[in-house]
Amino acid sequence: MVSLLKGLIYVRGDRTVLAALQFLATACGAIFAGAALYINLVEHPARLSLDTAAAVAQWAPSYQRATLMQAPLAVAGSLAALGAWLLGGGLVWLTAAIFIGAVVPFTFLGVMPTNRKLLASHRDRASPETRTLLQKWGWLHGVRTVLSIIAAALMLWGLHGV
Repeated sequence: MVSLLKGLIYVRGDRTVLAALQFLATACGAIFAGAALYINLVEHPARLSLDTAAAVAQWAPSYQRATLMQAPLAVAGSLAALGAWLLGGGLVWLTAAIFIGAVVPFTFLGVMPTNRKLLASHRDRASPETRTLLQKWGWLHGVRTVLSIIAAALMLWGLHGV
């Protein structure tokens, strides 16, 4: 039992847990950044090439599915990076945790008001206002993309013992 517990908790001098947290943080951060970049460079521009009603009709289920993937990645990546910092991984891991973690409050405070307007049942899905909201959403999502790319780059840098 003691050896099992020893394997599950951080033992001073044992870098296994630190390495696992760094790997988990980097994987989550990189996957989030890659997905976010794909949305900004490929999916959203393709969506905006459609007429407005079709674009918002495509955006709604895409947004809901992406949320199920991206929210856990941001939270897990942030917590793992924070754990890596706490276990002595260096300031780069705290900085990375802040950047990837920042996408969560930014989503709630910056992106959700636009999401709610786009998802409103009374919305005229073909209106110029809806088109403007979709364009705004793309820019707001771009902020999440930049935050996650910075976090992923810091994590990759941190893997090299900075």
